[in-house]
Amino acid sequence: MKPSFFKNLGPINIENIQSKINCIPKDVHRNDFDSLVRIELSNQDNLTFVYDNEDLNVNVLEKSTVLCSKSKANKLKKNQPALIVDNVQQAVSVLSNVFYRDINLNEIKKLPKPVIGKGSLISKNAIVENGVVIGNNVIVNDGCFIGHNCVIGNNSKIDNNTIITNSIIGENVCIGRNASIGQYGFGFAINNFSNERIYHIGRVILQSNVNIGSNCTIDRGSFSDTIIGENTYFDNLCHVAHNVQIGVNCAFAAMTGIAGSTVIGDNVMAGGQTGIIGHIEIENNVNIAAKSGVFSSVGKNQTVMGIPAINKFKYLKNYKKTYE
Repeated sequence: MKPSFFKNLGPINIENIQSKINCIPKDVHRNDFDSLVRIELSNQDNLTFVYDNEDLNVNVLEKSTVLCSKSKANKLKKNQPALIVDNVQQAVSVLSNVFYRDINLNEIKKLPKPVIGKGSLISKNAIVENGVVIGNNVIVNDGCFIGHNCVIGNNSKIDNNTIITNSIIGENVCIGRNASIGQYGFGFAINNFSNERIYHIGRVILQSNVNIGSNCTIDRGSFSDTIIGENTYFDNLCHVAHNVQIGVNCAFAAMTGIAGSTVIGDNVMAGGQTGIIGHIEIENNVNIAAKSGVFSSVGKNQTVMGIPAINKFKYLKNYKKTYE
C-alpha cells in the first residue's frame, strides 16, 4: 500500500473550482473531480493539467478534463473536455491547495503506532511519528525527526538532527547530520505581492545504498516524485530540488545544486559548486567539472566544464586562445 502523506479533499465540484480561478469550461459534463493530477495519472475522474511548455499527448488525455491555456485547448481533439485559463501555473497553484492539505495532528494521532524492526537503535531524543515503518538494524540518532508514514529500510543510518518527511528510504542508506529530506519544493506562481505556493503531493524516494552528506536538502516532488537512484552519493551541502530524477552510481561533490524537474542518468559525476538548471536532461556517463554552470541538456559520454558548461575540449581550446 502506498503511504499517504497528505489529505485529498476531493471530489471538488465545478462550482467550487470556478469560484477559485477564472476559467472557461469547454464540453465539460462532469460535476466534480476526485484529484488534480499530471498527465500520466489522467483519467475520467481527475482534473489533469498541462503547461504550455509540455508535450500534448491527445490520446492519453482523451478521457480526461484538461486544465490548459487557450493555445493548448486548440490542439485538443474535438469534444475533449477542458477548463481554459489564462495562466496555467497560477491556476494549478490555487487549485492544488483546494484539492490537498496537510494531515493535521489529530489525524496523525489516529495513525498506527510506529513499527520498528529488530536490532534498530532509535534515540530517546528522536521523534518518530505514527505510521512510520522502520526496518531492521536501523540507527536514528539524537535530535532526528521522522514524519508520519515515512518508510526506512534495513541497515540504514540517520545521523543527528536530520529531518525526514514525505519520504521512502531504501536499505543501507546513510544520511548525514542536519540534513532535510522531503520538505516543500520551490514551486509557486508569481502574482504581484501575493505569490501562490503549489501544494506538493510528491515524495522523496532514496533507493538502496544512497549516501546523503551533512546539511543536504532534498525537496519532495510537486505532482511527481524526487528520486535518487541506487548507490548515488552526495557530499555535504548539496541541494536537490523538486521532481528531480537521478540515476544509479552518481556522485556530486559539495555545494552542488540541481534545479527542479531535471533528469540525470547513470554514472554522472559533478565537481564541487556545480550548478544545474531545471528542466534539462543529463544523459549517462557525463562528467561535470567543478564550478560549472550547466544551462542546457548534455548528451551521454561527455565531459563538460565552464559557465555555461561546454565540451571539455572546446572549453580548453577557447581557454588557450584567450590566455596564451
